[in-house]
Amino acid sequence: MSNFVKELTWRGMVHNIMPGTEEQLQKEMTSAYVGIDPTADSLHIGHLVSIMMLKHFQAAGHRPIALVGGATGMIGDPSMKSSERNLLDEKTLRHNQESIKNQLSLFLDFDSKAPNAAILVNNYDWMKDYTFLHFIRDIGKHITVNYMMSKDSVKKRITGDEKEGMSFTEFTYQLVQGYDYLHLYNNYGCRLQMGGSDQWGNITTGTELIRRKEYGEAYALTCPLITKADGGKFGKTEQGNIWLDARYTTPYAFYQFWLNVSDDDADRYIKIFTMLPKEVIDSEVSKHKEAPHMRELQKLLAKEVTIMVHGEREYENAVKASAILFGQSTYETLKELDERTFLSVFEGVPQFKISKEDLPVNIIELLAAKSTVFPSKGECRKMVQASGVSINKTKVDNAEEIITESNLLNDKYILVQKGKKNYFILKIS
Repeated sequence: MSNFVKELTWRGMVHNIMPGTEEQLQKEMTSAYVGIDPTADSLHIGHLVSIMMLKHFQAAGHRPIALVGGATGMIGDPSMKSSERNLLDEKTLRHNQESIKNQLSLFLDFDSKAPNAAILVNNYDWMKDYTFLHFIRDIGKHITVNYMMSKDSVKKRITGDEKEGMSFTEFTYQLVQGYDYLHLYNNYGCRLQMGGSDQWGNITTGTELIRRKEYGEAYALTCPLITKADGGKFGKTEQGNIWLDARYTTPYAFYQFWLNVSDDDADRYIKIFTMLPKEVIDSEVSKHKEAPHMRELQKLLAKEVTIMVHGEREYENAVKASAILFGQSTYETLKELDERTFLSVFEGVPQFKISKEDLPVNIIELLAAKSTVFPSKGECRKMVQASGVSINKTKVDNAEEIITESNLLNDKYILVQKGKKNYFILKIS
């Protein structure tokens, strides 16, 4: 076994750690868990920090447990929230859980015969038949209200400016999460719970419950909440979350997110979100500082994370797609893009709808009458003759060019380039 705590420390992934944790992990193979709320049928990159903790944990020789919170997802964690969330029904939760399991398999080995093969559990399975009376008798009596009220996640909601306050349902969340830890301690020998720094209060409720009920030793470790260097929220864009599922965030957009992070963020993120060893990262950071304009650190970060989540082929497609906007591509490259990636590359580009019945059509007619790419036929003709117009990345210098269905990308699109930087999409239907 390698030193897990030491590995996470140099990567900047330790915020709080309970005394004795490192000693326990150095002594023997240990089981640890991270909880994931199944509030959607895909993880997003905000989940990646906890997942990488589990991945490093397994790589260090220990056994990771991923807990999908079917029960806690029905309540809603009050940590870092200013109001109560909408609750999900069981059918939706089950669907989300199955999708999350498939994504976790990209990071963790669930299938091998190794003693530290990962385990996936769902707290709904042990909570669904646990009656309220039994729960408050068996669990509630061990944790005082004073102890629960002392948690930051509770104090902020009760004494803060928010008018909603906190429901009893949310108030009990830390008890339910604490019971999860107790259940895993008793049934899987779990001795460590990990999570984001906002989870410290909930996690330590679990260690306290184990101490009081079982007189056992259990540990806690949290990582910092990841932010951007400019103080903005990590993983959020104008379009919303960056998801791991290609249905919600295309591999191209996923790759672009990492490619466009700042130098300071790239320096931190490459330690947190990749498995690259320290000597490689230190070398790449040094090279980057000598020529930051080349953005080699961002390229390496984007490559490593995209391959880990989407695979080598999607990474290569994302690189090819990225080259299109900078003129480093051909019609052949463009033709290889699937519709999803094509629209992702040219998101926000003005679109015009053209009837398929209008094809075939003269290029001047297409760009200045059927659409308003050009305000007049005269201006369009002049630019075509000056080789300033491209159709699907191919220069057009003949004003008599005829555009037919054979020009369509994905059977429905034509990409028009006017000058060097102005793009338009014609959607033929």
